[in-house]
Amino acid sequence: MQAETNQQFGIVIAGHGSRDADGIREFEQLVELVRERAPQHTVSHGYLEFAAPTIDQAIADQLNTEAKQVVMVPGILLAATHAKNDMPSELLTFAREHPDIDFHFGAPMGLHPLLLQVVQQRIVEAEATSSKTVRRDDTCLVLVGRGTTDPDANGEVAKFARMIEEGMGFGASFVCYSGTAKPLVADGLRNAAKLGCARLIVVPFFLFDGILVKRIYDAADALQQRESELEVLKAGYLGVHPNVADVLIARAQEAVEGRAEMNCSLCKYRVQIVGFEQQVGEPQRPHHLQVRGLFEKTSVDQVTAFAPYAPHPIEAESFRIIAAGRDWSAFPEAHLTVLQRLVHTSGDFNAVDDIYFSAGAVETGIRALLRCKLVVTDVTMVQTGLKRALLEQLGIETWCGVHDHETALMAQTQGITRSAAGIRRAFEKFGNDIILSIGDAPTAIMEAVRLIREHGWRPQLVIGLPVGFVGTRESKAELKRCLQVPRITNTGTRGGSPWAATVVNGLMIDAMNQLAEYGSDGA
Repeated sequence: MQAETNQQFGIVIAGHGSRDADGIREFEQLVELVRERAPQHTVSHGYLEFAAPTIDQAIADQLNTEAKQVVMVPGILLAATHAKNDMPSELLTFAREHPDIDFHFGAPMGLHPLLLQVVQQRIVEAEATSSKTVRRDDTCLVLVGRGTTDPDANGEVAKFARMIEEGMGFGASFVCYSGTAKPLVADGLRNAAKLGCARLIVVPFFLFDGILVKRIYDAADALQQRESELEVLKAGYLGVHPNVADVLIARAQEAVEGRAEMNCSLCKYRVQIVGFEQQVGEPQRPHHLQVRGLFEKTSVDQVTAFAPYAPHPIEAESFRIIAAGRDWSAFPEAHLTVLQRLVHTSGDFNAVDDIYFSAGAVETGIRALLRCKLVVTDVTMVQTGLKRALLEQLGIETWCGVHDHETALMAQTQGITRSAAGIRRAFEKFGNDIILSIGDAPTAIMEAVRLIREHGWRPQLVIGLPVGFVGTRESKAELKRCLQVPRITNTGTRGGSPWAATVVNGLMIDAMNQLAEYGSDGA
């Protein structure tokens, strides 16, 4: 049924964008279908990244029509970071610049009944491709979501699967994700196959084709080859469908009428969700504004997006003095940024004499910053000491669990310090793809070393520079002997949170300079 929308307003359909041409083509076909089904509205579209036009261009197109009301509708399924943060930030930027325009933001498509009908249709179509007759109660539905860092959005996928399972009479359902959340597709299919059903129907809970959908189908094919007795059917994704277009139109109408609703009762930005307590009240920061005008830039503009680190004049003068203040020729050139910044932090030229770098630690740390983009600290003082501008430019996140409720519970029940408990939680939450920077607690170093030796933890780099007299020397000695991971430490009682933060800052500065140099060479 076509949505009823009588009031005229401009609609901006905001997509994420894709590197896959099929996904972009289908998104634009859907936009065209929205235009056909809501001819009274001016409809434009834009992308956060990977494609043109960008969202700012789509909003500008609406303003060029002299529209007085503009509503942005997320062309995405679920309310995660893009719908809760990135897209609203884009709209707010324009709202500040154009106070005479009435801007609205619509809810994501969500678990709309019309979408349930589309998935139902895709499942029936998949069943029709088989010559076998298999009862639904002997069939397992495998719904594959995108996967996000937002547990609320991931939970919506599970809810959708349950509604389809019960509504269509499946014997079981299993939920997995294409990335970020667990279980991943291959693991999910493998586990679903163990449930003993005669048939699996794999349904990508995606709007459009793309790299991830193709990988889902490849995984289903691989399962079929391994499990010849099990029938594996591949259902279509939502795709370009009148119901999908009508949901977008309905969300736009709801927004203009002030009825746009998002599931805020379990939103990690509004309430304390177990494991995500630190993100309550986190400000909305646009992460994609740098793509504005990207497709109008020259190739030189694109490759020189990173500029070398530019210190404040007083900071630059300090480092001129430091460079001239002692003979640095005995130190490897790759270590100089970190070492000279430690002198700057400590005010002591001799502070660097007992600093220990394992082979390749600096190079590994720079690569890890650029690839993993996550720094875990033992205390918030290290976290606070990291240069915010560099973190934002490089897109690096930080995490410290020392004050979390679960950390306190773990410390109390297991008889360890909160710093050690925070390290154990990092091991459980993030696995190997982190840089670990410890600047306060020897017990945090000892727990990290234990997890590395006994449980195979492999952080990309461990920085251990606590200060003090109780257990400090011993913990650093243990870290130095921990050959399984790259590490930076020292052998004395000196150190502290500013030192640990300084090492990471030095690595980020080197990373920025290397990116700028790479761009310059490419130009």
